Amino acid sequence: MIAAATRGTTINLDNFTTSLVFVGAGLVVFVLFVLAARFTAHFVGEQLRKRHLRSDMVVLGRRVVTGLVIVLGVFAGLGLAAQTANVTLFGLFLATIVAALGVQDLLRDYVSGYYVLWEHHIRVGDHIAFDGHEGVITEVKLRVTLLKSENGDVVIVPNSELFTKPVIIHGVTPEKEEARKEPRG
Repeated sequence: MIAAATRGTTINLDNFTTSLVFVGAGLVVFVLFVLAARFTAHFVGEQLRKRHLRSDMVVLGRRVVTGLVIVLGVFAGLGLAAQTANVTLFGLFLATIVAALGVQDLLRDYVSGYYVLWEHHIRVGDHIAFDGHEGVITEVKLRVTLLKSENGDVVIVPNSELFTKPVIIHGVTPEKEEARKEPRG
C-alpha cells in the first residue's frame, strides 16, 4: 500500500491493477466489435447486392449494421470495464426503447396493411377519397397503398391512414359492398 500525499489515505495497488486490466479488456472487446462490424457490414452489403438493391440502399444497410454492432460493442466494453453487467443491460434496454419508439409508426402501417388486405374493403381499381386525397387504387401493399390521382400523380398512402380514417369508395352502394364481401367460388 502507498500512502497518498495529500489526504493520508492509502491506495490498494491490487485493486487499481485489476481495474486497469478490466478497462484494457473492455477496450479490446470494443476493438473486436469494431472489427466484427466491418466484416458484418461487408457480408450484409454483399447479400443486398445479390438481391439487386440500389446502391444507396446497400450503403444504408451497411451503415445501419455497422452502427448497431458498434453500439453493442460500446455497451459490452463499458460493462466489462465497469465490471458489471448492469451497464450492458441498461444500454441494451435503452437501445430497445429508442428502437421501439422509432419504428412505432412503421409497425402500425404494417399491422394496418395486414387488416386492409385481409378485410378487402378497398381493392385495386376502386376510386376512393379520404382526408383530402382522391384517386384510383393502383396497388395495395402491406405497408402502403398507391393511388393515382386524376391529374396522373401517384399518392403513397400509409395503410394506417386508410385503417383509422373514414374512406369514401365512390360508386359502391351498400348492396355492392355486401356482394364484394361474399366469397368468390
